[in-house]
Amino acid sequence: MINPGHFDLQSLRVFLQVALTGSLTRAADKSHMTMSALSKRIAELERTADCSLFVRHPRGLELTPAGTELVHHARAVLDAVNRMAFAMGDFAIGVRGNVRIWANTSAITQFLPQDLAGFVRAQPLVRISLEEKTSEQAVSAVADGEADLGIFADNVASSGLEKYLYRRDRLVLLAPAGHPLAAAAQISFAETLDYDFVGLSSGSSLLQRMTDAAAAVEKPLRLRIQVSSFDAICRMIEAGLGIGVLPEGALREGNTALRAVRLSDAWSQRSLWLGVRSRAALVPEALKLLEHLCGADPQ
Repeated sequence: MINPGHFDLQSLRVFLQVALTGSLTRAADKSHMTMSALSKRIAELERTADCSLFVRHPRGLELTPAGTELVHHARAVLDAVNRMAFAMGDFAIGVRGNVRIWANTSAITQFLPQDLAGFVRAQPLVRISLEEKTSEQAVSAVADGEADLGIFADNVASSGLEKYLYRRDRLVLLAPAGHPLAAAAQISFAETLDYDFVGLSSGSSLLQRMTDAAAAVEKPLRLRIQVSSFDAICRMIEAGLGIGVLPEGALREGNTALRAVRLSDAWSQRSLWLGVRSRAALVPEALKLLEHLCGADPQ
C-alpha cells in the first residue's frame, strides 16, 4: 500500500507543471530548476505512486490514466495547502476569523455586495469567504459543515437547518423591446409559455420554480438556451433568443433593449432565507454576520 506521507508538495507542483506543458524542458524553465533535478523529482514521484505517470514520446510527454488521475488529486491538495497558508496568514496580520457563506445567484446579484460591504466596514478584522452556488448546494454545504451560513430560495427543502428571513424579492418577465409581450403592464406566466425561454442551468431554484409553474398549467417550458448567470440571460434576451424570468433587482438600470413585465402569479414573490446548522454553535464572527444580515432588509 502506498504511504501518503511519501508524497511531497514540491514534487506535486513540478508534476503539474510537466502535465501542463507536456515537456520536461519547458517545465524545468518555468519551475526554475535544472533538467536533472526536475527529472529526478518526476522519477521519485513515479516510484512513490508505483506506476508510470507519463508516456514518453519523441515530441513530448503524454499523461497516462494514472497521471490524469493524479492531476486531479494534486490540484486539490495544493489548493487546500494554499488556502491553509492564506488562512494562517490572516491570523498573522490580526484577522480574527473567517466566515464561510454559500449563496444563490439571486442573493449575490441583488443584495449581498452592499450588505457585506457594511459588515466589513464595521468588522474589518473578519474575513468573509463567499461562494456562488445553487440554493440546494448552499443548503447541503451548511448541513455538511462546509459553510457557516447559506442563503437560498424558499422553494428548496432545508429540513434540519435553522432558518431566518433574509430578503424578499419579485420575479419579472424579461423580454426584448419590440417583443409581443414587452408592452404588457402585467402578465400571467401561463400566457408566456408559447414562446422560447432563456434560463439558468439545471439545478437552479429559479429554473425549478418556472418548470413547476409550467407543469401546473400543463404546458411545456420551451427552454431554448441555458446559461449560468443573470447577465448571460440578459445578453441572450437582448439578442432576441428568447424571453426569461429574473428577479427585478437583478436588472441593469438604463438598459433600453429590455422590458420588464410584472408577473401576476403568486409564486413570483419570493423569500430568500438564511440558514445555519445551529445559531448557538456559531463562532462569534459568524453569529455577528448572521445578525447583520438578518437586520439588513430596509423594508
